[in-house]
Amino acid sequence: MKTLVVEDDFVSRRFLQMMLIHYGTCDVAVDGEEAIDAFSLALEEGRPYDLICLDIMMPKMDGQQVLKTIRKMEKEKGVLNTRETKIIMTTALDNPKSVLEAYWDGHCTSYLVKPILKENLIDVLREYRLIE
Repeated sequence: MKTLVVEDDFVSRRFLQMMLIHYGTCDVAVDGEEAIDAFSLALEEGRPYDLICLDIMMPKMDGQQVLKTIRKMEKEKGVLNTRETKIIMTTALDNPKSVLEAYWDGHCTSYLVKPILKENLIDVLREYRLIE
């Protein structure tokens, strides 16, 4: 599994990276612009990410904007809905507005509220058949 962790907080970024590295490669981005660059490069190389863990509150470009940009890029490249990158919003924002925007406007795959529990993350990965 090829993963991108997008998180501006070092501790949260490291925690997710340490959990996900056991399942394949795990790249990191510290802000939204870096995330878009990493995603674009992977898409152009024909080796897109299987999973992106995406924080919402970040500098330069927030996670909601990143999510919408990634979905737009996939659509422009002709990526089928069934082949889209799985994107899990990993955020402290637990308000209905943020959740609805992520699901309905951005078409995220899942939404986990911090603090992220390892069991919850693993359950989501299994649900979407990213791991066994």
